[in-house]
Amino acid sequence: MNAVEINNLVKVYDNKFQALNQINLCIPEGSFFGLLGPNGAGKTTTIGILTGLVNRSSGSTKVFGHDTVDDFRQARMLIGLSPQELNFDVFFTIEELLTLQAGYYNKNIKEAKERALEMLEYFNLIDKRKSKARELSGGMKRRVQIAKAFIHDPPLIILDEPTAGVDIELRHQLWDFLKEQNKKGKTILLTTHYIEEAEKLCNEIAIINEGNIIANGATEDIIKDMGKNHIIIETDFNNSNKINDFNWPYTKKDNELIIESNNPESDMVKIINFMNDKKIKINKIKTKQSTLEEIFLKLTNEK
Repeated sequence: MNAVEINNLVKVYDNKFQALNQINLCIPEGSFFGLLGPNGAGKTTTIGILTGLVNRSSGSTKVFGHDTVDDFRQARMLIGLSPQELNFDVFFTIEELLTLQAGYYNKNIKEAKERALEMLEYFNLIDKRKSKARELSGGMKRRVQIAKAFIHDPPLIILDEPTAGVDIELRHQLWDFLKEQNKKGKTILLTTHYIEEAEKLCNEIAIINEGNIIANGATEDIIKDMGKNHIIIETDFNNSNKINDFNWPYTKKDNELIIESNNPESDMVKIINFMNDKKIKINKIKTKQSTLEEIFLKLTNEK
Protein backbone atom coordinates (compact mmCIF):
# COMPACT_ATOMS: atom_id res chain seq x y z
CA MET A 1 0.00 0.00 0.00
CA ASN A 2 1.15 3.54 -0.68
CA ALA A 3 1.24 5.95 2.24
CA VAL A 4 0.91 8.91 -0.15
CA GLU A 5 -0.46 9.07 -3.69
CA ILE A 6 -0.28 12.30 -5.67
CA ASN A 7 -1.79 12.36 -9.14
CA ASN A 8 -1.64 15.24 -11.65
CA LEU A 9 -1.43 17.74 -8.82
CA VAL A 10 -1.64 21.39 -9.83
CA LYS A 11 -1.47 24.48 -7.67
CA VAL A 12 -1.89 27.97 -9.10
CA TYR A 13 -1.68 31.00 -6.82
CA ASP A 14 -3.71 34.12 -7.67
CA ASN A 15 -4.58 32.72 -11.11
CA LYS A 16 -1.08 33.43 -12.39
CA PHE A 17 1.77 31.70 -10.52
CA GLN A 18 1.84 27.95 -11.08
CA ALA A 19 3.63 26.41 -8.11
CA LEU A 20 2.96 22.78 -9.08
CA ASN A 21 2.67 21.49 -12.64
CA GLN A 22 0.75 18.20 -12.70
CA ILE A 23 3.14 16.34 -10.43
CA ASN A 24 2.79 12.60 -9.78
CA LEU A 25 4.32 10.91 -6.76
CA CYS A 26 3.84 7.67 -4.82
CA ILE A 27 5.41 7.15 -1.40
CA PRO A 28 5.35 3.50 -0.31
CA GLU A 29 4.24 2.65 3.21
CA GLY A 30 7.24 2.24 5.50
CA SER A 31 9.65 4.20 3.32
CA PHE A 32 11.94 7.05 4.32
CA PHE A 33 11.26 9.44 1.47
CA GLY A 34 13.09 12.66 0.68
CA LEU A 35 11.51 15.51 -1.28
CA LEU A 36 14.36 17.74 -2.41
CA GLY A 37 14.43 21.00 -4.30
CA PRO A 38 15.74 24.57 -4.20
CA ASN A 39 13.80 27.41 -2.59
CA GLY A 40 10.48 27.99 -4.33
CA ALA A 41 10.52 24.60 -6.06
CA GLY A 42 7.14 23.49 -4.65
CA LYS A 43 8.11 21.35 -1.66
CA THR A 44 6.22 23.27 1.03
CA THR A 45 3.22 23.74 -1.27
CA THR A 46 3.04 19.97 -1.76
CA ILE A 47 3.19 19.37 1.99
CA GLY A 48 0.60 22.10 2.57
CA ILE A 49 -1.83 20.38 0.19
CA LEU A 50 -1.30 16.97 1.83
CA THR A 51 -1.98 18.40 5.29
CA GLY A 52 -4.90 20.65 4.33
CA LEU A 53 -3.07 23.93 4.83
CA VAL A 54 -3.16 24.77 1.10
CA ASN A 55 -6.01 24.20 -1.35
CA ARG A 56 -5.13 22.27 -4.48
CA SER A 57 -6.16 23.69 -7.86
CA SER A 58 -6.65 20.29 -9.50
CA GLY A 59 -5.51 16.70 -9.28
CA SER A 60 -5.80 14.32 -6.34
CA THR A 61 -3.89 13.64 -3.12
CA LYS A 62 -4.44 10.60 -0.91
CA VAL A 63 -3.01 9.46 2.42
CA PHE A 64 -3.30 5.71 2.99
CA GLY A 65 -6.14 5.68 0.44
CA HIS A 66 -8.06 8.58 2.01
CA ASP A 67 -8.55 11.63 -0.20
CA THR A 68 -7.18 14.67 1.63
CA VAL A 69 -10.21 16.75 0.60
CA ASP A 70 -13.15 14.35 0.41
CA ASP A 71 -12.06 12.39 3.49
CA PHE A 72 -9.99 15.08 5.16
CA ARG A 73 -10.71 14.13 8.78
CA GLN A 74 -9.41 10.59 8.43
CA ALA A 75 -6.48 11.67 6.25
CA ARG A 76 -5.29 14.27 8.76
CA MET A 77 -5.57 11.85 11.68
CA LEU A 78 -2.93 9.73 9.94
CA ILE A 79 -0.39 12.56 9.58
CA GLY A 80 2.05 14.12 12.01
CA LEU A 81 3.49 17.40 10.71
CA SER A 82 6.59 19.26 11.81
CA PRO A 83 6.55 22.48 9.76
CA GLN A 84 9.59 24.54 8.92
CA GLU A 85 8.40 27.53 10.93
CA LEU A 86 8.18 27.13 14.71
CA ASN A 87 4.60 27.60 15.89
CA PHE A 88 4.08 27.61 19.66
CA ASP A 89 1.44 29.25 21.83
CA VAL A 90 3.47 31.52 24.11
CA PHE A 91 1.02 31.19 27.03
CA PHE A 92 1.47 27.45 27.64
CA THR A 93 4.30 25.35 29.03
CA ILE A 94 5.71 22.76 26.65
CA GLU A 95 4.04 19.98 28.65
CA GLU A 96 0.71 21.74 28.17
CA LEU A 97 1.45 22.30 24.48
CA LEU A 98 2.04 18.60 23.90
CA THR A 99 -0.98 17.61 25.99
CA LEU A 100 -3.22 19.95 23.99
CA GLN A 101 -1.75 18.65 20.72
CA ALA A 102 -2.60 15.08 21.71
CA GLY A 103 -6.10 16.20 22.64
CA TYR A 104 -6.67 17.49 19.10
CA TYR A 105 -6.34 13.88 17.96
CA ASN A 106 -8.97 12.39 20.29
CA LYS A 107 -6.66 11.45 23.14
CA ASN A 108 -8.43 11.75 26.51
CA ILE A 109 -6.74 13.83 29.20
CA LYS A 110 -5.05 10.83 30.86
CA GLU A 111 -3.72 9.48 27.56
CA ALA A 112 -2.66 12.95 26.44
CA LYS A 113 -0.66 13.63 29.62
CA GLU A 114 1.00 10.22 29.51
CA ARG A 115 1.94 10.66 25.88
CA ALA A 116 3.27 14.18 26.52
CA LEU A 117 5.52 12.96 29.33
CA GLU A 118 6.71 10.08 27.15
CA MET A 119 7.72 12.50 24.37
CA LEU A 120 9.39 14.87 26.85
CA GLU A 121 11.44 11.99 28.24
CA TYR A 122 12.35 10.76 24.78
CA PHE A 123 13.54 14.17 23.60
CA ASN A 124 15.43 14.94 26.85
CA LEU A 125 13.07 17.79 27.69
CA ILE A 126 11.55 16.48 30.93
CA ASP A 127 13.45 19.06 33.00
CA LYS A 128 11.93 21.82 30.85
CA ARG A 129 8.34 20.59 30.96
CA LYS A 130 7.17 23.61 32.99
CA SER A 131 9.04 26.09 30.79
CA LYS A 132 7.41 28.16 28.09
CA ALA A 133 8.64 28.14 24.53
CA ARG A 134 10.34 31.54 24.75
CA GLU A 135 12.55 30.18 27.54
CA LEU A 136 13.96 27.38 25.35
CA SER A 137 17.00 27.35 23.12
CA GLY A 138 16.58 26.98 19.36
CA GLY A 139 17.51 23.31 19.46
CA MET A 140 15.02 22.60 22.24
CA LYS A 141 12.27 24.35 20.32
CA ARG A 142 13.00 22.19 17.30
CA ARG A 143 12.75 19.06 19.48
CA VAL A 144 9.37 20.22 20.79
CA GLN A 145 8.21 20.81 17.23
CA ILE A 146 9.12 17.26 16.22
CA ALA A 147 7.59 15.85 19.42
CA LYS A 148 4.30 17.51 18.44
CA ALA A 149 4.38 15.64 15.13
CA PHE A 150 4.78 12.29 16.94
CA ILE A 151 2.43 12.98 19.85
CA HIS A 152 -0.58 11.06 18.47
CA ASP A 153 1.56 8.22 17.07
CA PRO A 154 0.54 8.65 13.40
CA PRO A 155 1.76 6.25 10.68
CA LEU A 156 2.93 9.12 8.41
CA ILE A 157 5.36 11.76 9.64
CA ILE A 158 6.02 14.84 7.47
CA LEU A 159 9.10 16.83 8.41
CA ASP A 160 9.77 20.14 6.66
CA GLU A 161 13.41 21.11 7.27
CA PRO A 162 13.51 19.40 10.71
CA THR A 163 17.19 20.09 11.39
CA ALA A 164 17.32 23.70 10.19
CA GLY A 165 19.35 25.79 12.60
CA VAL A 166 20.34 23.00 14.99
CA ASP A 167 23.89 22.06 15.94
CA ILE A 168 25.67 18.99 14.57
CA GLU A 169 25.25 16.92 17.74
CA LEU A 170 21.48 17.44 17.86
CA ARG A 171 21.22 16.81 14.13
CA HIS A 172 22.81 13.38 14.53
CA GLN A 173 20.57 12.62 17.54
CA LEU A 174 17.52 13.44 15.43
CA TRP A 175 18.85 11.29 12.58
CA ASP A 176 19.16 8.32 14.95
CA PHE A 177 15.65 8.91 16.30
CA LEU A 178 14.12 9.14 12.83
CA LYS A 179 15.91 6.03 11.59
CA GLU A 180 14.65 4.14 14.63
CA GLN A 181 11.07 5.30 14.04
CA ASN A 182 11.30 4.31 10.37
CA LYS A 183 12.50 0.83 11.36
CA LYS A 184 9.43 0.56 13.58
CA GLY A 185 7.26 1.02 10.49
CA LYS A 186 6.56 4.73 10.30
CA THR A 187 6.57 6.32 6.88
CA ILE A 188 8.63 9.50 6.90
CA LEU A 189 8.47 12.27 4.30
CA LEU A 190 11.40 14.63 4.68
CA THR A 191 12.28 17.90 3.01
CA THR A 192 15.73 19.28 3.63
CA HIS A 193 18.34 21.64 2.22
CA TYR A 194 21.05 19.40 3.63
CA ILE A 195 21.47 16.99 0.72
CA GLU A 196 23.88 14.89 2.77
CA GLU A 197 21.03 14.39 5.24
CA ALA A 198 18.77 12.98 2.52
CA GLU A 199 21.56 10.74 1.20
CA LYS A 200 22.14 9.26 4.66
CA LEU A 201 18.50 8.85 5.69
CA CYS A 202 16.27 8.40 2.65
CA ASN A 203 15.89 5.14 0.74
CA GLU A 204 13.85 6.95 -1.93
CA ILE A 205 13.92 10.53 -3.14
CA ALA A 206 12.20 12.86 -5.57
CA ILE A 207 13.75 16.08 -6.80
CA ILE A 208 11.34 18.90 -7.60
CA ASN A 209 12.24 22.10 -9.43
CA GLU A 210 9.97 24.89 -10.68
CA GLY A 211 6.91 22.80 -9.84
CA ASN A 212 8.04 19.70 -11.78
CA ILE A 213 9.37 16.35 -10.58
CA ILE A 214 12.69 16.00 -12.43
CA ALA A 215 13.97 12.83 -10.75
CA ASN A 216 12.28 10.11 -8.69
CA GLY A 217 13.40 6.71 -7.46
CA ALA A 218 15.58 4.77 -5.07
CA THR A 219 18.41 6.95 -3.78
CA GLU A 220 21.10 4.43 -4.72
CA ASP A 221 19.69 4.04 -8.25
CA ILE A 222 19.60 7.80 -8.86
CA ILE A 223 23.21 8.15 -7.73
CA LYS A 224 24.26 5.18 -9.87
CA ASP A 225 22.29 6.15 -13.00
CA MET A 226 22.82 9.91 -12.96
CA GLY A 227 26.20 10.17 -11.31
CA LYS A 228 29.67 9.67 -12.72
CA ASN A 229 32.44 7.43 -11.47
CA HIS A 230 36.05 8.54 -11.56
CA ILE A 231 39.32 6.73 -11.18
CA ILE A 232 41.99 9.03 -9.75
CA ILE A 233 45.61 8.05 -10.30
CA GLU A 234 48.53 9.84 -8.72
CA THR A 235 51.69 9.43 -10.80
CA ASP A 236 55.16 10.93 -11.03
CA PHE A 237 55.59 10.98 -14.83
CA ASN A 238 56.78 14.09 -16.68
CA ASN A 239 56.36 13.06 -20.31
CA SER A 240 52.71 13.50 -21.34
CA ASN A 241 53.45 11.76 -24.65
CA LYS A 242 53.35 8.52 -22.74
CA ILE A 243 49.55 8.76 -22.46
CA ASN A 244 48.76 9.99 -25.98
CA ASP A 245 47.10 6.67 -26.81
CA PHE A 246 45.17 6.53 -23.54
CA ASN A 247 41.68 5.12 -24.29
CA TRP A 248 39.68 6.75 -21.48
CA PRO A 249 38.43 10.34 -21.16
CA TYR A 250 40.47 12.12 -18.52
CA THR A 251 41.63 15.42 -17.14
CA LYS A 252 45.06 16.10 -15.72
CA LYS A 253 45.57 18.04 -12.53
CA ASP A 254 49.12 18.43 -11.27
CA ASN A 255 50.35 14.87 -10.90
CA GLU A 256 46.87 13.30 -11.00
CA LEU A 257 44.91 11.75 -13.83
CA ILE A 258 41.16 11.98 -13.26
CA ILE A 259 39.49 9.37 -15.47
CA GLU A 260 35.78 9.07 -16.17
CA SER A 261 34.57 5.48 -16.06
CA ASN A 262 31.26 3.62 -16.27
CA ASN A 263 32.88 0.42 -14.98
CA PRO A 264 35.62 1.47 -12.54
CA GLU A 265 36.36 -2.06 -11.29
CA SER A 266 37.16 -3.52 -14.71
CA ASP A 267 38.67 -0.30 -16.08
CA MET A 268 41.06 -0.05 -13.16
CA VAL A 269 42.75 -3.34 -14.09
CA LYS A 270 43.14 -2.24 -17.72
CA ILE A 271 44.49 1.17 -16.70
CA ILE A 272 47.05 -0.37 -14.34
CA ASN A 273 48.22 -2.69 -17.14
CA PHE A 274 48.49 0.29 -19.51
CA MET A 275 50.56 2.25 -17.00
CA ASN A 276 52.85 -0.70 -16.39
CA ASP A 277 53.39 -1.15 -20.14
CA LYS A 278 54.31 2.54 -20.45
CA LYS A 279 56.62 2.33 -17.44
CA ILE A 280 54.57 4.96 -15.64
CA LYS A 281 54.80 4.59 -11.89
CA ILE A 282 51.52 4.68 -9.97
CA ASN A 283 51.88 6.21 -6.52
CA LYS A 284 48.24 6.01 -5.53
CA ILE A 285 44.96 4.96 -7.14
CA LYS A 286 41.38 5.41 -5.89
CA THR A 287 37.81 5.62 -7.13
CA LYS A 288 35.29 8.39 -6.49
CA GLN A 289 31.54 8.26 -7.06
CA SER A 290 29.30 11.27 -7.56
CA THR A 291 27.42 12.37 -4.46
CA LEU A 292 23.70 13.07 -4.36
CA GLU A 293 24.57 16.74 -3.82
CA GLU A 294 26.53 16.86 -7.11
CA ILE A 295 23.62 15.24 -8.96
CA PHE A 296 21.13 17.61 -7.30
CA LEU A 297 23.12 20.69 -8.30
CA LYS A 298 23.55 19.42 -11.85
CA LEU A 299 19.83 18.70 -12.30
CA THR A 300 18.51 21.88 -10.71
CA ASN A 301 21.04 24.11 -12.49
CA GLU A 302 20.22 22.52 -15.85
CA LYS A 303 16.53 23.16 -15.29
